[in-house]
Amino acid sequence: MKISILGATGSIGMQTLDVVRTCLPHAKIAALSGFSNIEKLSPLVEEFKPNMVWVPDDASASVIAGLTRNHPEILTGEDGLISIAAESDAEILVNALVGRAGLAPTLAAINAGKNIALANKETLVTAGELVMRLAREKKIKITPIDSEHSAIWQCLNGGTISEVEKIILTASGGPFLGWTRDKISAAKASDALKHPNWSMGAKITIDSATLMNKGLELIEAMWLFNQPMQSIEILVHPQSIIHSMVQFIDGSVMAQAGLPDMRLPILYALSAPSRIKTDFPRVNFLEKNNITFETPVIENFPCLSLAQHAAKIGGTLPAVMNYLNEWAVGQFLQDKIGFYQISDIISDAFGIYNVKPVISLNDITEAEDWAVNFIGGKKWQQ
Repeated sequence: MKISILGATGSIGMQTLDVVRTCLPHAKIAALSGFSNIEKLSPLVEEFKPNMVWVPDDASASVIAGLTRNHPEILTGEDGLISIAAESDAEILVNALVGRAGLAPTLAAINAGKNIALANKETLVTAGELVMRLAREKKIKITPIDSEHSAIWQCLNGGTISEVEKIILTASGGPFLGWTRDKISAAKASDALKHPNWSMGAKITIDSATLMNKGLELIEAMWLFNQPMQSIEILVHPQSIIHSMVQFIDGSVMAQAGLPDMRLPILYALSAPSRIKTDFPRVNFLEKNNITFETPVIENFPCLSLAQHAAKIGGTLPAVMNYLNEWAVGQFLQDKIGFYQISDIISDAFGIYNVKPVISLNDITEAEDWAVNFIGGKKWQQ
């Protein structure tokens, strides 16, 4: 198996490399991309010896060239990222990029005939119809890396899509579960980054705090499993042991459980339908005697309802929402706006944006351009 990894120095990328290192000894890393953490990328290039490496600019390329001895082809810029996704000799592309940057490389890889192990949920949030249609045309397999979507995929081994009555997406509730709205309103980025169960990158951790992450996963699940929004329920499960469930038309429910360890869905995405023996920690259900579920408190987490609205309306609205959320999360991480201003910004845009159907990638680009102009026309202050 030959694998390319986009976002190799991020949380998912590093755990993917650990999976390859410990569970897939015969796998070959064909290409790696990193971003700003060149010191972290260099030893990975030395260890895995990919033929192609992507970094953002020429200065980073010079550093990589000077620190590595196996002399891979080094590409830079947006065109280079697309090239590395499409032109390596990998059979499968792990897309662990963060945000909108993941879409174009995914499309390029599909066109090049590569299967996709997808951790970049924004790819399907912004352009699910285009991506899934192209994957069907090219007969490309898209396997989910998100723990929730991996769980659903695994549960579907017990039935077929046509037999699904309901998908149940579980959410940890994030660091603000049980907090009052007033307390959440005063929270800083440092508070929101303290996730109780998962170790993730900053952006996805903030999305978990706002529950936008669960809204993005809702849209992703609609495309991956061809389900209407009404057939997907979201439940808060603070223990993060049951990663999602599928209820079938006969009333039976399949659940996938495990400790909160992203290496499990990563490994399954790369090896399915086979199971590979690991020494990963196991769940001790005798110690997990307080497994609970509850409904999300929408009033405290308005990003979830905004994402549900975008899922219902469809068209270019999810792309606008995703762009504004990425920008607002970046502002919040710098303590330039408050927690609830993330949802306020998106809500204000929803009030004036004219939704269009998605016919081509250009429609997504135009929607994002609209979002850029919307941001530029306002001043956001705490």
